[in-house]
Amino acid sequence: MMTAARSVESGLAEPGGLDRYPYAEAPGADRVTAPVWDGADTDLGRVGRRSAGSRGRGLHGQLVQQLGQMIVSGDLGADRPLVPEEIGQRFEVSRTVVRESLRVLEAKGLVSARPNVGTRVRPVSDWNLLDPDIIEWRAFGPQRDDQRRELSELRWTIEPLAARLASGHGRTDVQQRLSEMVGIMGHALAQGDSITFARADAEYHSLLIQLAGNRMLEHLSGIVSAALQVSGGPISGCDRPTETSLGHHARIVDALGSGDGAAAESAMRQLLMVQPEVERVVPAPREH
Repeated sequence: MMTAARSVESGLAEPGGLDRYPYAEAPGADRVTAPVWDGADTDLGRVGRRSAGSRGRGLHGQLVQQLGQMIVSGDLGADRPLVPEEIGQRFEVSRTVVRESLRVLEAKGLVSARPNVGTRVRPVSDWNLLDPDIIEWRAFGPQRDDQRRELSELRWTIEPLAARLASGHGRTDVQQRLSEMVGIMGHALAQGDSITFARADAEYHSLLIQLAGNRMLEHLSGIVSAALQVSGGPISGCDRPTETSLGHHARIVDALGSGDGAAAESAMRQLLMVQPEVERVVPAPREH
């Protein structure tokens, strides 16, 4: 059986691997442009033109996207009242769309709705900071640097442990898929196809966490995916496709195949430290 390291050399995984992993979308295909609120109200009028990838579709998804960005960026500060009628008029959407959008934001901890009080923006301490949408919105807002640092620190905690645990489960089907992802990344790197590389990379890391067999870690896989998708300067070897980072991916797979948990953990740590900028984000020993 071809090892992951050998698949890197060839640039391909097992035959047919690329055919089962089609990526034809153009970058930003599902992005939406944030509508602009006009009016005398200065806070509501200051709508940023930042745009993150909306996970929703249609008017409902766009409204969730826009309001979420405004809250996370601070354009709508804590305890700011959100009047559904005003939102509907400014965005030219129905009361139903507004109501459902506010419910989504409430589930994320961004707003609260109470009888006789109305809907208000909640403080940051109440937000679900592990929600993939909030992660993305923070990464496109003023907290961009903090968000990327926090994500990198979290990955440093999650992924080496997941790599170690994954080595003891012997799921050959998942290991084969991981090897295929390495092959696809190698082919994408050779072709200069950063989009395909990024998508295969995201699936690789998601599969690895699932292979760990820890349901609580698996619950955090969405955080890792969000970390890989946010834009900005490099914080780990996954952010910029290189032969070095590809080699670390391959060594993790080979370590899993041989059941060497320590080697898998070490290779993951090396992967997360490929870029020199990692010195700013890897947790340093605390002084007591």
